[in-house]
Amino acid sequence: MKLKGFFKVGHPGTLFSAFLYFDVSFMVWMMIGALGVYIAQDFSLSPTQKGFMVSVPILAGSLLRIPLGMASDYYGPKKTGTVGLILSLAPLLAGWLGGRSLEELFLVGLMLGIAGASFAVALPMASQWYPRQYQGLAMGIAGAGNSGTVLASFFAPRLAEHVGWHGVFGLAIVPVLLTLALFCLLAKENPEKPSRQRPVEYLRVLREPDLWWFNLFYMVTFGGFVGLASFLPIFFHDQYGVSRIMAGNLTALAVFAGSFLRPLGGFLADRFGGIRSLLALYGIVASLTFVVGHLPPVSLATLSLFLGMGALGMGNGAVFQLVPQRFHREIGVTTGIVGSAGGFGGFLLPSLFGILKDSTGSYGAGFLIFSLVAFCCVGLLVNVQRGWRRQWAREETEVSF
Repeated sequence: MKLKGFFKVGHPGTLFSAFLYFDVSFMVWMMIGALGVYIAQDFSLSPTQKGFMVSVPILAGSLLRIPLGMASDYYGPKKTGTVGLILSLAPLLAGWLGGRSLEELFLVGLMLGIAGASFAVALPMASQWYPRQYQGLAMGIAGAGNSGTVLASFFAPRLAEHVGWHGVFGLAIVPVLLTLALFCLLAKENPEKPSRQRPVEYLRVLREPDLWWFNLFYMVTFGGFVGLASFLPIFFHDQYGVSRIMAGNLTALAVFAGSFLRPLGGFLADRFGGIRSLLALYGIVASLTFVVGHLPPVSLATLSLFLGMGALGMGNGAVFQLVPQRFHREIGVTTGIVGSAGGFGGFLLPSLFGILKDSTGSYGAGFLIFSLVAFCCVGLLVNVQRGWRRQWAREETEVSF
């Protein structure tokens, strides 16, 4: 694949719009996690409650990705994304003016799911404009919008020191409105996108075994990334006793690697094959989270999480190099379903960390279990790739394995 050829195809304005929409939406989606230390202190939460609190927006976002993916296929990603941005203003208003009880905060978290569902719109929007040989890079660039987690982790604690955590929700309304204006101006529907199908026809992909393998693999890569991104501020603060702002800084550093290496993961998957890339990345993730599971000094834990999150981000790009190759016609709903599975993995991880902390007294057990899961994915991928090579991977993707 020649990189310079990428700039001669597609629609740059739409690709940028997809990235920006996903970036700002991801920032909004991760708001509770970024402010988790402040909120937990206000409500005097236990570790289990902390894990559940940051998991609620992730679960809501995972569930909403399927209907938004279907809407993206049926109505078009630009129309769907415009509505999604408008609806994302509601939880910000509610968090700013409300959220005075834990029940109200959970409701805000549920509404934040509409921002997390942006994934099922942004990636199909990018995918529809680019040919097969550039799918990994295009989807990686759009998917790098998960860098919104960096913005939330870095800026939210600093702003909360001055305006309180409620005020941060109010300030977030400004970038959402600016993004809405740019999105309407720059994004464009692809006139050659697949024709509409009846809504029930989109769900036929659920019968495909390959879809469920993608769901599993993305539960680990994206679920690991977003679950850790939402929980790391609490982990750094509780485990190592760092300040609330420093916990945000360390989280932002780790999330930065996962966010901005996602396009590299897609590019390498285009070059060397998504399967080969995933095998290496799962092995790296398993090794590094095993190190963190032993709760080393904060410097080594931060380095391991930085590298591990980078591998997870690249893994996200590698998975979505494969998805559009296999499910081009139903890319919106497939993205929604696979993204939903990834979000569900992100819901499980912080919840597991909180429960294990309460039951064992240590966060280490959560990291060790995640390390074992990543290692198991290596074996599963080795097994399933044989069928993929025979059925579709080699001849349809034209990628060297």
